[in-house]
Amino acid sequence: MEALVKTLVELEAEAARFVGVLAPSPRGATLVTLSGDLGAGKTAFTKAVARTLGVDEMVTSPTFVLEKIYKLGHPMSKFKRLVHIDAYRLEAGNDLAPLGFDELMQDAGNLILLEWPEKVADALPTPAVRISLAVLPNDSRMITYG
Repeated sequence: MEALVKTLVELEAEAARFVGVLAPSPRGATLVTLSGDLGAGKTAFTKAVARTLGVDEMVTSPTFVLEKIYKLGHPMSKFKRLVHIDAYRLEAGNDLAPLGFDELMQDAGNLILLEWPEKVADALPTPAVRISLAVLPNDSRMITYG
């Protein structure tokens, strides 16, 4: 499936639609990978998902801290925590271990959004959803779900 978004308002709506169809897995965390060039909108999409899930605090890219965890207290949320990981600075899958990735993956209450999955592909289980974002010539974004 693909979605064309031209504005931040459309991105918010697409993130809300996406969250609406997600369901926790009884076998562990729900892993969603986000791929795309620098500036494609991976973090913007994550911010929109976080707002949809009721995160009130400022959501920023975890490029330098690698991981941010947000508690989800919204009564409509199907998840307990949103885990945002940016693997851009990582070199291999074993670099996820210090983040407690294996433990995070065992908790069905976690929704994990992982940017730059190609950097750590050797350590990732099959994601529930693979998202690819691409910038189009008119600065709109194409979001492809797989």
